Amino acid sequence: MRGRFIAIEGLDGSGGTTQIALLAEALRQPGAPGGPWTVHTTAEPSTGPIGRMIREALGGRLDLGDGVLPYLFAADRQDHLEREVEPALAAGHAVLTDRYYASSLAYQSLAAPLGFVAGLNARFRAPDLTVFLDLPVEACVERILKRGAPRDRFETEGTLREISAAYGAALALLADRGDRIAHVDASGTPAQVHARVMEQVAACLS
Repeated sequence: MRGRFIAIEGLDGSGGTTQIALLAEALRQPGAPGGPWTVHTTAEPSTGPIGRMIREALGGRLDLGDGVLPYLFAADRQDHLEREVEPALAAGHAVLTDRYYASSLAYQSLAAPLGFVAGLNARFRAPDLTVFLDLPVEACVERILKRGAPRDRFETEGTLREISAAYGAALALLADRGDRIAHVDASGTPAQVHARVMEQVAACLS
């Protein structure tokens, strides 16, 4: 069975981590579309050495300029694909990643031209499906504040508004080049959002 690669994208606070967990559980069940699946869940930045460096920088514990980040994310993505994603896909698994290159195109294009960031990521494997969790900035900020966790450099309201606009441009570019993009309303309960996500995933896997 051919593996499937699904990326979940969205603003910070849009619920990606929750939806990855719900989707993984659903795909493991008998009767899952095209399944049941052996599911491999992962995330970017990855848990590899470059990913750990990126997390330190985003948390303010490592001083790196914005111009360095696009290169680090691309290097981490290559490591992530070689170390985790490609082996799991070759084994016929469903790979669910919490963020992939659409995040780079959105977030890193705040400090570098979108075309430049897209060029750094042009040769990476395209997901079978990218699900964008669409939630207004105000709702994302409310969820982030409720978490009570330390906020990283991208989790202020002003920056989230910039990222929201950047995501629009990034996803349009990816769609134009042939990536399969599904925009999903991320308002409501986790179960309601999961039902919408599952509808898109089922169409991809069937």
